[in-house]
Amino acid sequence: MTTEKSYFLKLEKQYGPLSFGGMLRAWRESEEMTQTAFAKKIGLSVQNLNDLEKGRRIPTASRAARIAKKLGLPEISLIQLALRDSLVKEGFNYEVKLESA
Repeated sequence: MTTEKSYFLKLEKQYGPLSFGGMLRAWRESEEMTQTAFAKKIGLSVQNLNDLEKGRRIPTASRAARIAKKLGLPEISLIQLALRDSLVKEGFNYEVKLESA
């Protein structure tokens, strides 16, 4: 079994914990894309993207994996962010680290 380091580990060390929505927004802004263009790129409605970016919605693991694939990112990293956000929303302060089997 190999352990895959979090794709965002360096960013988190420098800036603190990332959220799924914060990562999406940062990615979109770094690409200088509108919400409309970015939503189309990742196959979401603009309202759904807006809800994700603002943390009003947290994606399922399967949706996080699909978004990762469309962005060319490791799916394990986005699933990890989504799971952590889900736990935080429920009041649990746990670190989430996934390993591929």
